[in-house]
Amino acid sequence: MKKLMLIPLLLAGSHALADQPRLAVVSHDQARELAAAAVAECQAQGYAVSAAVVDRSGVLAGFSRHEQAGPHTVTSAQGKAFTAASMGRPTGDIAKAVAGNAELEGLRDMHPNLLILNGGLPLKVGDAKIGGIGVGGAPGGHLDAACAQAAIDKVLGA
Repeated sequence: MKKLMLIPLLLAGSHALADQPRLAVVSHDQARELAAAAVAECQAQGYAVSAAVVDRSGVLAGFSRHEQAGPHTVTSAQGKAFTAASMGRPTGDIAKAVAGNAELEGLRDMHPNLLILNGGLPLKVGDAKIGGIGVGGAPGGHLDAACAQAAIDKVLGA
């Protein structure tokens, strides 16, 4: 008898879960695709880079590194991805806003994972923030950002 009563409870619980709101997320497959596409785009232009993708919480979800990318590019890519996801804005825009603005200079020290350099872009589905992508290693942050944007266009079609 107890087993029969448990079945309706289990079914009711699964129905309740199905009614919960769903959040857009960057899947691990998408994250790996995005990182690989960014590295490939930069490689096609002659740059050896690293690319990192983080989820909306800033947790690493995908990573790729060209075998000739410098060791500093690993943390650079991750920091840019974290910053773009956390702030919800391109890191190049943040860097421009902070440059020479004493009121915003404190952003650089707000969190140890923030890296305020060009090369990080937020990942969005519609208006929903799903994460960030960061690229490090090209000879200029604008080039890192261009590789990140190319990856977004290729994988997410944005």
